[in-house]
Amino acid sequence: MTAWRHHALRIVMLVMFGVLAGRTVYLTVTERDFLKEQGEARSVRVVDIPVHRGMIFDRNGEPLAVSAPMNYVWTDPQKIALTAFDLERLADVLETSPESLRRRIDSGARQFAYLARRLPPGTAKRVAELGIDGVHIGRAYHRFYPAGETVAHIVGRTDIDDVGLEGIELAFDDYLAGTPGAKRVLRDRKGGTVKDLDYVKDLDFLRAPEFGGDVALSLDLRLQFLAYRELKAAVETNGAKSGSLVMLDAVTGEVLALANQPSFNPNDWRNRGDHDARNRAISDLYEPGSTVKPLTVLAALEGGFFAPDDVIDTAPGYFHVDGKRIEDPSDRGALTVTQVLAKSSQVGIAKMALEMPPESVVGVFYRAGFGDYTGCDLPGEEIGMVSIADLDKPIGRATIAYGYGLMVSPMQLARAYLVLASAGVRKEVRILADAAARVDETPVFTLDDVRAVVDMMRGVVAPGGTAPKGRPAGYTAAGKTGTARKVRAGGYDDQTHVAFFAGFAPAERPRVVLVVVVNEPSRGRSSGGTVAAPVFAAVAERALRILGVPPSTDAVAANPDSPRGGVPESERQPT
Repeated sequence: MTAWRHHALRIVMLVMFGVLAGRTVYLTVTERDFLKEQGEARSVRVVDIPVHRGMIFDRNGEPLAVSAPMNYVWTDPQKIALTAFDLERLADVLETSPESLRRRIDSGARQFAYLARRLPPGTAKRVAELGIDGVHIGRAYHRFYPAGETVAHIVGRTDIDDVGLEGIELAFDDYLAGTPGAKRVLRDRKGGTVKDLDYVKDLDFLRAPEFGGDVALSLDLRLQFLAYRELKAAVETNGAKSGSLVMLDAVTGEVLALANQPSFNPNDWRNRGDHDARNRAISDLYEPGSTVKPLTVLAALEGGFFAPDDVIDTAPGYFHVDGKRIEDPSDRGALTVTQVLAKSSQVGIAKMALEMPPESVVGVFYRAGFGDYTGCDLPGEEIGMVSIADLDKPIGRATIAYGYGLMVSPMQLARAYLVLASAGVRKEVRILADAAARVDETPVFTLDDVRAVVDMMRGVVAPGGTAPKGRPAGYTAAGKTGTARKVRAGGYDDQTHVAFFAGFAPAERPRVVLVVVVNEPSRGRSSGGTVAAPVFAAVAERALRILGVPPSTDAVAANPDSPRGGVPESERQPT
């Protein structure tokens, strides 16, 4: 009986083995694709391959924006619910609270929630050592800015997802960003990657990564540091609300430096003030005041209405137009046109404007680039406004001649002075390093007229001019001050001003064009000659030395045959 039972048991086991073997063969042969699909669904994943953004350099190859890999911590709330103990341990390492982590989980996607981002390697390692099931560590690229707030308004910044928000980062976002890749990986039960499988086979969305392209700017970081430091000191010293400085290459129109105050730290991604992020040099508009007087004089010369030595009677220091009083600080008596510009006489320039047709001055403004884009490639640029509504009235013609009734940005004012520095040739402003290869030049004024105006502008920084502190040590310069009242409710406020200085150096062969704007200085000084001109002098002098421009000599400065108002005769275009 016992032998029979053992025999029956063996038969049953053989039958069961045969059934299992048959089932295995059946599944292997007939259900192979299905089983493979189910296995891959549990262990094979498609993951993104992050790419780093292209670098941003200055003209000398100095890095202004770089991408570096950083870690992030994430979890899948649908798979594993983290316990209170897990959250407490994580919060301790991540230096946050368990409640904050819980909020991130609840506000995340159904199958993905960030617990922390931008983690340094040491912190990520400590998270991994906790060994919490369901907590994963990933890697992504994030942006860093070696020069910090010094170049913040030009380079801009990216958001937490590395998307351009401002400046070059925004303007060239598609080119800098690249295209992330995607691949299959084999993962273990804890979510760790065991093996990379492939990029592309039978799925169209699997692809190799394409890293972002690099961008080289015309900016010179040496000059940028200099401009930023001097502007910041001027704004702080004068208790000003804000300030801007633009430096252009007088030969190519390239932006060599652009600084604003206040600024911001683009590396501080947790504390981002939108107000400080505004690029004031291209987006803030001002009535430019007396800085437009050289253009008014240019209109008078090219129309044949006045010559540099013509005399204008400004006594007794004021006169009335349409019931409005136009006045100088004092009675300056009879002035030549050259002296009108050097001493910035409102009475003199207004009387000149009233002797010209209404469209003369405005036409020069338009040809100098006011009311148009500069071509600088920076986002957020405002084109300003030149009002023609009151040109049929004497008061409208008089006030626009000395800078009221139009709105310009510091960049637009720099472009207008670039025309004077370029012997009457208008150029588009460029921020990219290849600007020299694509300079767009248009002759808009005659050489002789520009030369005459530039000669007059040299008197502004000479003894007796409005800005003797504006001459760079060792170099000649030509420029113009401006002190414009701010508009408040009910009219102009005599207590708040914008101080300007615009010019170029050396005067006989311009290399750099600078515009300095100090908005609402509040510590006793408010004129362009005392607030903005010293900044111009300090920045221009050091910039020229950095650029290797030899100092001007008295012989060169006094030589009437030396090239003035821009490039030499042989390099000038006919007009």
